[in-house]
Amino acid sequence: MKQIVLSILFISITSIIYAQNSKLQGTVTDADNGQPIPFANIYLPQLEKGTNTDENGTYVLENVPKGNYKIVVSTIGYKTFSQAISVDNNSTHNWTLQPSAIEMDEVIVSTPFHKLQSENVMKVERQSLEQLKTKGAMTLSDGITNISGVESVTTGVGIGKPVIRGLSSNRVLVYTQGIRLENQQFGGEHGLGINQAGIESVEVIKGPASLLYGSDALGGVLYLNPEKYAQQNKTDGDANINYFTNTNGVTANAGFKASGDKIKFLVRGAYGSHADYEAGNGIYTTNSRFNEYDIKSGFGYQDSKFKTDVRYNYNRSNLGIPEEIGVQNRDRDLLLPYQEIDNHIISAKNTLFFNNSSLDVTLGYIANNRREYEDHHHHEEDEHEHAEEGEEHEHGDEAALDMRLHTLSYNVLYHIPKMGNFETIIGVQGMHQTNENFGEEMLIPDATTVDFGVMATTHYHMEKSDIQLGLRYDTRTIDGKETGEVGGESYFPEFDKNFNSFNASAGYRATIAEKIIARINFATGFRAPNLAELASNGNHSGANRFEIGNVDLTNEQNFQTDVSLEYENKHFEFFINGFYNAISDYIYLEPTGDEIDGQPVYQYVQNDSRLYGGEVGFHLHPHPFDWLHFESSFETVTGKLDDTDEYLPLIPANKLTNTFRVEMKDGALTKKYAFLTLQNVFNQNNVGTFETRTGGYSLVNIGLGATINPWNQPLSIKLTANNLLDKEYISHLSRLKPDGIYNIGRNINIGLSVPF
Repeated sequence: MKQIVLSILFISITSIIYAQNSKLQGTVTDADNGQPIPFANIYLPQLEKGTNTDENGTYVLENVPKGNYKIVVSTIGYKTFSQAISVDNNSTHNWTLQPSAIEMDEVIVSTPFHKLQSENVMKVERQSLEQLKTKGAMTLSDGITNISGVESVTTGVGIGKPVIRGLSSNRVLVYTQGIRLENQQFGGEHGLGINQAGIESVEVIKGPASLLYGSDALGGVLYLNPEKYAQQNKTDGDANINYFTNTNGVTANAGFKASGDKIKFLVRGAYGSHADYEAGNGIYTTNSRFNEYDIKSGFGYQDSKFKTDVRYNYNRSNLGIPEEIGVQNRDRDLLLPYQEIDNHIISAKNTLFFNNSSLDVTLGYIANNRREYEDHHHHEEDEHEHAEEGEEHEHGDEAALDMRLHTLSYNVLYHIPKMGNFETIIGVQGMHQTNENFGEEMLIPDATTVDFGVMATTHYHMEKSDIQLGLRYDTRTIDGKETGEVGGESYFPEFDKNFNSFNASAGYRATIAEKIIARINFATGFRAPNLAELASNGNHSGANRFEIGNVDLTNEQNFQTDVSLEYENKHFEFFINGFYNAISDYIYLEPTGDEIDGQPVYQYVQNDSRLYGGEVGFHLHPHPFDWLHFESSFETVTGKLDDTDEYLPLIPANKLTNTFRVEMKDGALTKKYAFLTLQNVFNQNNVGTFETRTGGYSLVNIGLGATINPWNQPLSIKLTANNLLDKEYISHLSRLKPDGIYNIGRNINIGLSVPF
């Protein structure tokens, strides 16, 4: 299959030799008064190509392939407009926009038809990183918790992984640079592994997305969109720095990008360093310190028949693993145990344009090296005394755990020529993955995993409604190698497992009375057991337990129903979402009652389960005070095992969030904002058999910021205080909860951004 994909790519590249150029131009005006709208954004999602109108409201977009595309016209203060257009040699299209105080509607990239949020059949949440950064989030995994229905399982502040409607780990697939992220994400102490610098927006599919992405998307998808290139024939750059008082932390990043008629490139470097965080009780959480280095680069080429986008991301994360309260200092050198993680992510997104169709070929390669350093004599009395006195452990250069994961993935999608109101996509996707151990300890065996899937989905558009249908077949083979010595502490026998699944989805979206959008979606999904669930045999430091796999595990298979209702006018928005998710053969860890090396033993088992809940909220921006916003949202999820009616572990508590926000804009470059958020997290009494209840708490967050233009140099500044009242609390999704370690206390973030 790899040779076939590469051949398709080679043929598509050679086809650009005889390509011809086209031009798209026009004007954008106000629908009420006919005045031109300067700096409006003109964007063709399928081409990932756009420009802005000038001071006179005119635009010109060169080098556009002939064909039929969707165009999106948007700017702050107006309702986003989208329409299908036909591009010929020289096409002129003029647009009028309706004034509106609602937030701009955005194009959804994670679903294949690139619709606006309001047009999408499947409900997808989208947040720009600019919006998330105004909330003072220290990391990307922290920032996504501001999206309704999304939480994070954390080990301190440096390690976190997404939870979508109660499902996490390998049930939530993460996509970055258009490819699936594979970084040994099975472990509770294995974080997201992506730096937020160079990420433009986040999209969340809150439901089974196996039809689009295969195994591991059973619970949903977190789709990270990389920053866009500069607009045609422009050069941009920026520098950003943030200081966090709680961890004495500093993050900084700078980027540069330029685009010509056909060639474009970008590069961005980032660095962050944090000491141990201080909880609301004034105690530092020992070894919660971490630091990170990150570089992202991209090269793009586009002609009238072909475009390519090649991206490379290198990330080095050094993460302390907190286990207990010990030394109290502001040092940044990691204590034992800690992790060193290297990620190399290479992707190539290519599109070949035909007269009425197109072929997308996306290739990806990820090299992940996860090393964990431990103190083998941690329990010896003399070293324990040194630790109490605040001395750091001495350790050698050899990692106790050294796991190296290499993943090659491909995704080939053919957009069939439109037949009436039908848009149809067929495609194949797959992955080849190898895992190898080089450390003295092992958690999982050496193994090879091979995925292959074939899918088809179609979208039928009517005047006020849309229908989307899809069908997919997947197969996964996991070949576990005999690893370790027979009778040794870490011995893994050879095994060979095969999994397969058919899945389908159906969705309907309708516009009711022009102001109300209703959606209903039915979808099946599946997840094949991962290598850790099948064959684990080792101690997990971050989880403080010894885990044993179960080679007899079978597929998780689910059926989920989603319903949503949205109302919107110029000054008020309301939404309500509900879901019911039935999962057959749900895989989870259960204690055996035994201990190994002083750690409790847990083994993977299966049982049918169900999850249900939803989100409800509104957004008010009253006339004539369009600068004033009041937002409120409530989210809830309940998870249970079918046979015993016991609650599932690691289900987030109910949460109510209320935000007052003020936004003002004077001209194109000068903006000001301020907000006050009260977040109420309720008691979590619906806990798993081996969990304890978690008390509720309330957090107050405030922030303000401004983008000003002194000396004709734009400058953005922000000040955010999270947990303003320094509340002592423990999140139900904190893996430090069993040790009685509190979450982070008051944290003030000061940020500065300078474009150039």
